Amino acid sequence: MDKMKAGIIGCGNISAIYLENLKKSPVIEVVAVADLVRERAQERADEFNIANVYNVDELLQNKEIELVINLTVPGSHAMTDIAALEAGKHVFAEKPLAISIEDGRKVIELAEEKGLYVGSAPDTFLGSGIQTARQAIEDGLIGKPIAATSFFMGGGPEAWHPNPEFFYMDGGGPMFDMGPYYLTALVTLLGSIRRISSSAGIQIVDRKIGSGPKEGTALQVQTPTHLAGTIDFNDGAIATMITSFDIRGASDLPRIEIYGTEGTLSVPDPNYFNGEVKLRKYGQDTWETVTPIFESGQNERGLGVNEMVESIRAGRESKASGKLAYHVLEAMHAFQRSSLEGKHILLESNYEYNAATKTDDNQTETVPSTN
Repeated sequence: MDKMKAGIIGCGNISAIYLENLKKSPVIEVVAVADLVRERAQERADEFNIANVYNVDELLQNKEIELVINLTVPGSHAMTDIAALEAGKHVFAEKPLAISIEDGRKVIELAEEKGLYVGSAPDTFLGSGIQTARQAIEDGLIGKPIAATSFFMGGGPEAWHPNPEFFYMDGGGPMFDMGPYYLTALVTLLGSIRRISSSAGIQIVDRKIGSGPKEGTALQVQTPTHLAGTIDFNDGAIATMITSFDIRGASDLPRIEIYGTEGTLSVPDPNYFNGEVKLRKYGQDTWETVTPIFESGQNERGLGVNEMVESIRAGRESKASGKLAYHVLEAMHAFQRSSLEGKHILLESNYEYNAATKTDDNQTETVPSTN
């Protein structure tokens, strides 16, 4: 079968790993790149031997291109998605799906109206780490899941990122930057979220860029940098979650742990595709390593794009779908709203990733169902 021709819009830092991985894709051929800074697009084209360098409008008007991979900055995600959909193209975007819930809803509704697919990072949950943990839960290794903890504890990206300003604008901060990885993993493992309560604040105001040509430049912090809260899942589990850019020393807190009636599961860093899953059964004194159900590399970004194209051709719901990303987007906003409004926030969206469809006599493929 011919590969689906794709174009990438946004040629910043993360585009390199997408291009590196997609060069090996059996179902996608990246035929064009575009960026507001044409020189940056040209650099990526030269680096990865991409034939065409376009401006954004030229790429969207190219009828050969069926899929747009949107790697723009977060504030442009929804706008670029909508433009791609209006041009009749499927689209897969970096996280988050959108900055506002309203824009996220517009993307989902437009895709449904046009009969097109929308996918969104993170796709790390498709890797061996989260999928092995999910299988362990389905196999009953910890009994019924009843609670979880999830911690992202960091000092902020300004020490290493050359252009970190957007991390501290509306739609940035640790929740919108790293929260999608953790929340997507939790939804994959525990099901959809019912309500959220939290406290959020800017605990460290004075920040400066620590490297590159802007070193020493002061940053304006316009979004919460420390968010702590509880998540109630529809199936009954209760999770404690912290995301922070205000932890400048070390932390030994686990990334994610799932607690069940018969044991505990230690889940690897959801920012990566692989990692060890550890199990400690009720009554045991030591942890054991759960055998991975398949092998993954550490950084396979683009896996969700491949899966989406396969789903388009099979006529099924894709896994790293816009509907999943919208549920996560609503959850991230709920963390901020709860703190501002001083109450639990009930989520309106619902997402269940739990239906298995038999694909042949020897394997089953997990396919999400949505509501």
